[in-house]
Amino acid sequence: MTTWPEGRRHAATFSFDFDAEELWIGENPANAHAPGVLSQARYGPEVGIPLILQLLRKHSVTATFYVPGKDALRHPNAVRAIVADGHEVAHHGHSHTNPTQLTHAEERAELLAGLDALRSFNIEVSGYRSPSWEFTPYTLDLLSEAGLSYSSNLLDHILPYQHSAHDLIEVPVSWILDDAPHFWFANDTWEKTIRSPREVLDVWLPEIDGIAALGGHAMLTFHPFLVGRPSRLKFLDTVLAHVVRSGAWIAPTRDVAAHTRAHGPFALVTEGFPR
Repeated sequence: MTTWPEGRRHAATFSFDFDAEELWIGENPANAHAPGVLSQARYGPEVGIPLILQLLRKHSVTATFYVPGKDALRHPNAVRAIVADGHEVAHHGHSHTNPTQLTHAEERAELLAGLDALRSFNIEVSGYRSPSWEFTPYTLDLLSEAGLSYSSNLLDHILPYQHSAHDLIEVPVSWILDDAPHFWFANDTWEKTIRSPREVLDVWLPEIDGIAALGGHAMLTFHPFLVGRPSRLKFLDTVLAHVVRSGAWIAPTRDVAAHTRAHGPFALVTEGFPR
């Protein structure tokens, strides 16, 4: 059975992928010369982040912000505000480039450059989230070599666990609890739809409650340029209140990983499920 701190039955993490300009430039360098595209990117650090931080203070929640190194250097005031509020800052690439598009040497260079950029803010960086939630055959080796202690990339469980061949904790993610599949419209393809906050709450809240009933860990993933829109801030406020009321142990990813390392492995609580 899983043992969470403070006698809590389940756990949750509020995580934010700080994807500013590098989200578009890393995937298509031509976007560096597309001011309309990049204006979407600036909304996150300039408008979304301050409003998100205000909500996190309201609910006394400490979160994890996964920040590409180049975006950190581009928007230092936003990163300083995150750090000043006591939130974790973790690695999200240097550029926002899918590691599978890189050679072994390029992937190492990206990892180290991103670490240098984040550490220039005098912070400890202990975890990594790939820009694409994707690995290469070298990624875990590189994370271990760099002295990182956890990864938050795979979608294979609702409990954190120790990687078998590496001294790394995996804190899994899921598409269902990521705001991007629900909210992201892209005018390059017109294939992504915009869902209402009410629709997405109808997807998210039962999933969160189901994870709670199993004693699991809900990794909630947001993007400031998406969830920082006014109507979606109300969505975030509702999710924060719901998770707080549920009695979850709410912690940044680094604390979940440290607890897993000290007390794992964990198992789901299946008695009486579903309720």
